Amino acid sequence: QVHLVESGGGLVQPGGSLSISCVCSRSIVNINSMAWYRQAPGKEREFVASISNGGSTIYKTSVKGRFTISRLNAKNTVYLQMNSLKPEDTAVYYCNAIPNYISWGQGTQVTVSS
Repeated sequence: QVHLVESGGGLVQPGGSLSISCVCSRSIVNINSMAWYRQAPGKEREFVASISNGGSTIYKTSVKGRFTISRLNAKNTVYLQMNSLKPEDTAVYYCNAIPNYISWGQGTQVTVSS
């Protein structure tokens, strides 16, 4: 069974930066779109960013200009560089393919607080 493992989360002050990663247990070279999602306490999971094999990216409006998604197919890994973090970015971050046919991983907690 294919699985995803997210890592790199932590506690960061407002305005700080964090880079998180997602490793897939199978090759992602044939997965056209990979994406990051997040779920804040008491809220539904929401889309954050996606990247195609060709490098085309799409971002949630509120993170545009602050977050950068990238992928390294040779390592079956998707990254999310987060800059200028805000308290409202606090959430558990998950990755998945689009559509979301891979079982969800445990996610990685990102907490933005002073």
